[in-house]
Amino acid sequence: MRIVALGDRDPQYLTHREVDAALALLPDADWVATDDPAARDLDGADGVWLLPGTPYRDADAALHAVRHCADTGTRFLGTCGGFQYACIALARERARLPVAAHAESEPEAREPLIAPLSCSLYGETRTVTPVAGTRLAQICGTTPFDGYHHCGYGLSDEGARALHAAGVTIAATAPDAGVEAIELPDHPFFLATAFQPQVGVSETGRLPALVAAFAD
Repeated sequence: MRIVALGDRDPQYLTHREVDAALALLPDADWVATDDPAARDLDGADGVWLLPGTPYRDADAALHAVRHCADTGTRFLGTCGGFQYACIALARERARLPVAAHAESEPEAREPLIAPLSCSLYGETRTVTPVAGTRLAQICGTTPFDGYHHCGYGLSDEGARALHAAGVTIAATAPDAGVEAIELPDHPFFLATAFQPQVGVSETGRLPALVAAFAD
């Protein structure tokens, strides 16, 4: 099994150190920088984990990874920035929003799909409530839980409605953060979350349920 952990590693961030701890528990899983040519060579990958840390050095490579997984059935997990770019890619490809933008990299965008949160969530936890009947609820249960965040951007309300209309499932919500998770219902495994499930792995020594399900 080969898992491509796609992102631009910076060990000064707690969230990236926690990714390191999670990857150490997975077979054949390594960081691949977005500006590495290997980021676009995904045919041999069994799964792609699109990691936190935006703006990516090569945003197009991140979007390519989302499209590749959505189109080929390759297992996909996106967290934080990975969630944001999954929303953008799906909006462009499935919701007929070719100019769907991220306010972080395109601050001049009039109605960005990924917009600043009303309350930035850097180092904050929020109560995440999974939606019953979703894959996320099957994995994590329907009981609300604390989700760790390190971001200031989220999916806009208009973007959430557009994705839902295009067949993307809204899988969880949280106060101040809005949509917390999306998934593709007819895909073998395509799930992206605004919260970062890997935080805490260095203490527990165990993979969180979501990451374990992705790699199962």
